[in-house]
Amino acid sequence: MRYLILSDVHGNLQALDAVLADARRCRFDETLILGDLVGYGADPQGVIETVLGLHPIASVRGNHDRVAAGISSAADFHDQARAAIEWTRRNLTASGRQALEAMPEGPVDVAPGLMICHGAPFDEDHYIFDTRDAWRALSFDVREGEPPTLCLFGHTHVPAAFGAAPRGVSVLLPDPDPTDEDHAQILPWDRTRGMLVNFGAVGQPRDGDPRAAYGIVDMDARRLIFRRVDYDIKTAQQRIIAAGLPERMATRLDRGA
Repeated sequence: MRYLILSDVHGNLQALDAVLADARRCRFDETLILGDLVGYGADPQGVIETVLGLHPIASVRGNHDRVAAGISSAADFHDQARAAIEWTRRNLTASGRQALEAMPEGPVDVAPGLMICHGAPFDEDHYIFDTRDAWRALSFDVREGEPPTLCLFGHTHVPAAFGAAPRGVSVLLPDPDPTDEDHAQILPWDRTRGMLVNFGAVGQPRDGDPRAAYGIVDMDARRLIFRRVDYDIKTAQQRIIAAGLPERMATRLDRGA
């Protein structure tokens, strides 16, 4: 089984289309959605319809999905994010809002030893950036008699991986795959310890690399595959500007910021 992992698309249909073209070439069996399909970008409805067409077997909502669906307010959003999500809400169809409303709160167990969430398993809005946050998340998911869990998360828009260690948490760094022409990065899945993995953002990377980010979990080979894909950033930017969304939503895309 090979799972396609999509997180933080944020209404960027150009990035999503490029990721799906690459993922189909690499092969996947099922899709997992880690939240924030909408917000910031100019094609929220198109993103929702494309993702629904993948028939994901499990998904969790993100904070932007929740606000766009009217489940919670945008009071905690900064001014530009609030303007973007209000535009998003106005430009969704009823079916689009219903699809977001139906997305469950994380965490969600996908298979034995595999869990997904948006922010953290103990709080869907919490950001996991460092080993302190990772330790809290890994400690939360210790379940007696159950195998250590691989927890996939998003929300930060930054690829990251952490592993439980005898004296805390270790930062795990994937290695380039020499057999892959696109230089994908591979991290072995160590089933003997808990792991937290973020494959990065499809639609709005924030690690200084503007390419769309996504992941594949190969259950049989026990490999976590980090992939980056070039996409038509200029068109995505033009659509944001034409929609009247905050200009920063466009300018940050080619900086990966």
